[in-house]
Amino acid sequence: MQRLDVPHVFRCHIPPKMIKLIGVLVIAVGFGLRLNPLLVVVAAGIATGLSAGLPFHEIIAQFGRLFVENRYMTLPVVLIVPVIGLLERHGLQEHAERFIRNSRLATAGRVLLLYMAVRQIFIALGVKIGGHAEVVRPLIAPMAEGAARARYGALPDQTVQTIRAHAAAAENAGNFFGEDIFIAVGAVLLMKGFFDAAGVNVGVWPMALWGIPTALVAFAAMGWRCHRLDRRVARETAAANRPRGKGAS
Repeated sequence: MQRLDVPHVFRCHIPPKMIKLIGVLVIAVGFGLRLNPLLVVVAAGIATGLSAGLPFHEIIAQFGRLFVENRYMTLPVVLIVPVIGLLERHGLQEHAERFIRNSRLATAGRVLLLYMAVRQIFIALGVKIGGHAEVVRPLIAPMAEGAARARYGALPDQTVQTIRAHAAAAENAGNFFGEDIFIAVGAVLLMKGFFDAAGVNVGVWPMALWGIPTALVAFAAMGWRCHRLDRRVARETAAANRPRGKGAS
């Protein structure tokens, strides 16, 4: 049987080093499909290890070793949860919501955008002041909800969930894009190590400086999202409070 060669233009040449980045593709697809984040990250790690030629049992062993070595990273969250729970039991969320109701200029979007700005500035200086468990859930989300209730009254449950989702997004965007400006943060050091392993000479200062435009773009995008959030809150509360027709039960 005669062998048919594929024309050169249809051949796909993938550099061996690029195949090792398949874990990034797995994470993008998994998060895009809204699968369980933990399972997606584990699958990405396994795919990356297999593409690098590591045996499966060695990949699992690396998971266990790294978990044991870095277990201290979960201690702040584990220790802070009982404290936050005790504060919430004594009315922390109610006090935060009551505090923001006194401001006439406050809206849900403005509260979240201000928090993201503060989060970005402080994390860029190496100071951690936020977090989902420590700040967003007990303080920022109730303050944003209180600002919306002060303007529009009772909020539909869907609107409340939307505000809380935007509060989580403000934390994620502020922390993720702000920390790249700080040269001693783990993300910058990880990129530095990756480039060094690939033979690319890049200093930490240029990477930190190039993180500033990215942080500004992220802040502008969050500003647009917060503006849309305020319009959405106004629209949904107006629809929920609109009197029903005579035939409605």
